[in-house]
Amino acid sequence: MTPEEFRVAGHALVDWIADYRERLSRAEFPVQATVKPGDIIRQLPTAPPAGAEAFTAMLDDLDRIVMPGMTHWQHPRFFGYFPSGGSLTSVLGDMVSTAFSSIGLNWQASPALTEVEQVMTDWLRDLLGLPVTFSGVLQDTASAASFVALVSARERANHYGASRAGLQSGAAPLVVYVSEYSHSSIEKAAVLAGFGREHIRALPVDAAYRLDVAALSAAIAADRAAGLQPAAVVATSGTTGVTAFDPIADIAAITQREGLWLHVDAAMGGSAMVLPEYRQLWAGIEAADSIVVNPHKWLSVAFDCSLYLVRDPEHLIRVMSTNPSYLQTAVDREVRNYRDWGIPLGRRFRALKIWFALRDQGTDAIQARLRAHLQWARDLADWIAAAPEWCLVAPLTLQTVVIRHEPTGLRGEALDAHTRAWAQRINDSGAAVLTPTVVAGRWAVRVSIGAEYTRAEHIAELWSFLQAAVATPPLA
Repeated sequence: MTPEEFRVAGHALVDWIADYRERLSRAEFPVQATVKPGDIIRQLPTAPPAGAEAFTAMLDDLDRIVMPGMTHWQHPRFFGYFPSGGSLTSVLGDMVSTAFSSIGLNWQASPALTEVEQVMTDWLRDLLGLPVTFSGVLQDTASAASFVALVSARERANHYGASRAGLQSGAAPLVVYVSEYSHSSIEKAAVLAGFGREHIRALPVDAAYRLDVAALSAAIAADRAAGLQPAAVVATSGTTGVTAFDPIADIAAITQREGLWLHVDAAMGGSAMVLPEYRQLWAGIEAADSIVVNPHKWLSVAFDCSLYLVRDPEHLIRVMSTNPSYLQTAVDREVRNYRDWGIPLGRRFRALKIWFALRDQGTDAIQARLRAHLQWARDLADWIAAAPEWCLVAPLTLQTVVIRHEPTGLRGEALDAHTRAWAQRINDSGAAVLTPTVVAGRWAVRVSIGAEYTRAEHIAELWSFLQAAVATPPLA
């Protein structure tokens, strides 16, 4: 494709995207994909074409093959999982990044890639109200950032054992402490970082589903008495299931006393800290060793874009650095080389989509959007609390409302079956997408509000769908 052919095709593609988003904002599509397993595969050729195909044929196949298989995360009635940022301005920033196709091996490989990222991570840090003692880097996802955090914690606990015998040195096993409501990626990160599943302590929570600080203190003491070495605590600011905020100040008092690494998984809840009135939810955050926040969730930046912040970048660099001769330059002592701030050697120009999105909206508009989502969540929670046989399963903290319909006399597994059935009816209908979850041993349903095109009327429509879904006959 020549630049001129690209110009024509690019205009057509931008028109396609604009039409799609316009139709999406009007809720013209079913929210959840309508295909069965294998439907997409059966429509794709088993081998690539021998000759070139027209770009118009590719656009046609987007409509014919791809669109029926898409669950629309930007749909105004998408209330599943978590918000997925995808502002059109950030999409344009991603297009420019892809157009450059630069690979950030070091500063010299693309100075703008490094320096724009450095400033954008500072912008985000300041927007979240964090002190300048934190330095940031962009990772792909919170899963990767948490893995880096736990490797860093391991290396501090074993005095950089990876440069010697690693985990084969025979030293006391290292232990990681988490809440039983922490994200599954934390357990995965701890396992892959070499701690071993046997040395991950999933601790109980209090009545608000926050990590029980007394249980944490007792577990650390018990492990020390057993000859184990406590190494790290992972606190969560906005758990996936119920959006609970672990008491960071109380946890930090323990980690500082015990000399443990404190990582805060704020992948979802951290975005709320652009609102000063919500920052008390993570009071004590300045004591964390590392933090992860996902702008690609609630801050309208297109996936993937995860902000990883550390208080001691020199420790991170020592743990993650690689310095082959072919990457060394004369300015290495003057610049950041982000290859030493994470796992990948190469990196995309992710900072462009942050730069574009923040400049297009401005902080005032971002704050107004989040406050609207929070108000609509309170509205829905009020309707649920006032309705017979409906209840709030967990305290409302941010924009995720956790609910259950409890008909008189229905308990235990029968209630679980009822909950999953009405949630499935809504999802299958295409009217909305919700995510079931287990809370305190019983199934409940999460309503996560945060799509860019969602408005108050969509919350009112959802409440109608919820009531219809538990009625007879069920929602069609």
